[in-house]
Amino acid sequence: MDRFSRVKVMITSDLARVVMVAVLIVWNNHLPVVYLVAFGLSAGAVFFNPAASSLLPSLVPDDELVAANSGLWSSAVLTQVALAPIAGLVAATAGFEWAFALNATSFALSALALRGLQDAEESLPLVAASMWRQGVESLAVVFGDRMLRALAVAQALAALSAGATSALLVLLAADHLEVGGAGYGAMIAAIGVGAFVGPLLLTRFADQVRGPVVIFGAFGLRGLLDLVLATVVALPAALATLMLYGLATSTGSVSFSSLIQSRVSARLRGRVFSAFDVIWHTMRLLSLVLGGVLAETVGIRGVFYAGGALLLAAALSGLSAYGRPCAAGECDPRSSAAAPLAD
Repeated sequence: MDRFSRVKVMITSDLARVVMVAVLIVWNNHLPVVYLVAFGLSAGAVFFNPAASSLLPSLVPDDELVAANSGLWSSAVLTQVALAPIAGLVAATAGFEWAFALNATSFALSALALRGLQDAEESLPLVAASMWRQGVESLAVVFGDRMLRALAVAQALAALSAGATSALLVLLAADHLEVGGAGYGAMIAAIGVGAFVGPLLLTRFADQVRGPVVIFGAFGLRGLLDLVLATVVALPAALATLMLYGLATSTGSVSFSSLIQSRVSARLRGRVFSAFDVIWHTMRLLSLVLGGVLAETVGIRGVFYAGGALLLAAALSGLSAYGRPCAAGECDPRSSAAAPLAD
């Protein structure tokens, strides 16, 4: 990731996704093609997202990272809420071909807009080490720094929880809350409202609240809310709980990204974000498998009780690590990241 211009990585990812979505305009009724394109789109996001997160500190001052990440998060949520119904309407009225054409156009416009950032991107030193050596060094930075190590452990536990609970929320709505499609839609909307409002509140109180407290506190709050979701049976109570869950998720995620951006040097930032992405997607995939097994054996409420326990464990592990004194050089990854890589 750090071998190349972050802007060029993002533009290339967008252009590749234009081509992949364009394939669905012609072959959207062939299931193997749909699966392959879905895989390709996910792979594109794996390149785009770490590059975008790594680029942001080049564009805004360090003390404005929380505000910038908050704005990006809230605008993304608002765009999804606004465009999802439009895409559904286009697909229902004009056909799936036009919906995919609209999607491809969005990636093309993103690539066009990103071209304007090329002059603002900071130049990075030439990296002569192999990709394997760079990957090993990024993991050494993550696990050699107390805070980054705590974030990695907490994220792994959170992903092990969230994969199953997010995928099986529809089952909770049907089997536990006994609501239909409209009720489930209201539950998703409640999460969206909380996810939109959370970063706005975080920006308002950014000076009073420190990043690690928000991150690990958000994990703990989400854990408690999962326990509540597994217990309540009234839809209004579930909606209020999910709104708070969306708020906790968004504020925690914004603080998470902002802390890494300010803590890791530009030379390693892309690889560190990629390492966290690997942790997240690996544990989330495992969560999906284990969640299905758990739902079959103990029921859907057991999935959310287990998910809540994992999130509480993530919060406790992070807060415990955050409260311990640092060993020599353990709290500043820049000290190990500043030296240039050797061949």
